[in-house]
Amino acid sequence: MAVEPPPLPQGAPAPPGPRLVLIEGARGTRAGRADARPLVAHVVATRPDAVKLAPVHAALAQQGVFRQVVVHTGQHTDPAMTTEIFDALGLPAPDHVLGTGAGTHGAQTARALAAGETLLGELRPAAIVVAGAANSTLGVVLSASKLGVPVARLEAGLRESDWSVGEEVNRILLDTMADTLFASTAQAARSLEAEATAAGRVHLVGSTAIDSLRRVERTLAGRASWRRFSAERGRYVLVTLHRPANVDDDERLARIVEALAGLARRVAVIFPLHPRTRERLKPMGDAHRLLAAGVLCGPPLGYLDFLSLQSGAGAVVTDSGTVQEETSALGVRCYTLRASTERAITLTHGTNSLLGDDPRDLADVRLASGRPTPSAIPLWDGRAAGRVADALVANYALVRAAGG
Repeated sequence: MAVEPPPLPQGAPAPPGPRLVLIEGARGTRAGRADARPLVAHVVATRPDAVKLAPVHAALAQQGVFRQVVVHTGQHTDPAMTTEIFDALGLPAPDHVLGTGAGTHGAQTARALAAGETLLGELRPAAIVVAGAANSTLGVVLSASKLGVPVARLEAGLRESDWSVGEEVNRILLDTMADTLFASTAQAARSLEAEATAAGRVHLVGSTAIDSLRRVERTLAGRASWRRFSAERGRYVLVTLHRPANVDDDERLARIVEALAGLARRVAVIFPLHPRTRERLKPMGDAHRLLAAGVLCGPPLGYLDFLSLQSGAGAVVTDSGTVQEETSALGVRCYTLRASTERAITLTHGTNSLLGDDPRDLADVRLASGRPTPSAIPLWDGRAAGRVADALVANYALVRAAGG
């Protein structure tokens, strides 16, 4: 039963009026009352987004300052690309799913804009936290900007200086709309400064993707995912390709298949097929060409199994930005089948090499000799999420509370 406070003595000063306080975890609520802590919404569009947001969610949960919800835009729907990774990283199942689905750039962005506007209008979070540069992420951030909801963005400032790349356009638009920008490298922070971004908006924190990797790294060798392909550790090339520039053009994809078939004649090649790539290969019959050449194709792998394959590879061929980071942190040789990369730090300080955009250059791929040597990249120390959480608390945890 609630106890009423005693009446004030005659002539005593009135208690202070409303003031700004920092609510700290459960101390911000009382039994029987709704949780008064400010709300943070984490927006996940793709599997790499979950990899980067999971450590931030965990760091904020440990501090207890915010309520948190997870919003899935629905851009990735394959279970191996979504459900499994939430479990593997300890990220709670999504509280809200927007159902963006597949489609053109405009269709995905528009559906996410409409659905995001409705949801954020109901939630009214203190901020949303986003990663990556997916179309549906852009749509949700557009809705947040129009509603006046602050946006905090991981991986800010990554640039490949190629406006023909859809993700590059999205990156610049997202960074422009975000209130708080978390840069994973000093170079990314300098890119933001060169774009006249206000200094107070930029925080150099490191890579939260590496936080996720460090959390599970000790389990990877024991999983030995290469054994399911009858491969030997260090004696295979792992391939992952999914970007539109590589798989959406039939002629280019056919040339990539031909080059991978040639590579498989001299070394074992493991190629788990991203759903996008698998669908593009079907009508062309190129999946059969890969299998006939001895390429070890398979379905998409879960986060832990794929990381295990990375850790045991003699080399990795990719077009994924996150894989470029992970291979550098693991010390595994990486070849990027792209003309440019936004992860320049992996070229200068890591294990990454740019092959360019000619598939024939896959003939240059070589297995590494000796044990992997992880790259020493500043602030990629497994503690980036803590720095992000501290900045989020500093920026968004002030709420108006009544009374003393």
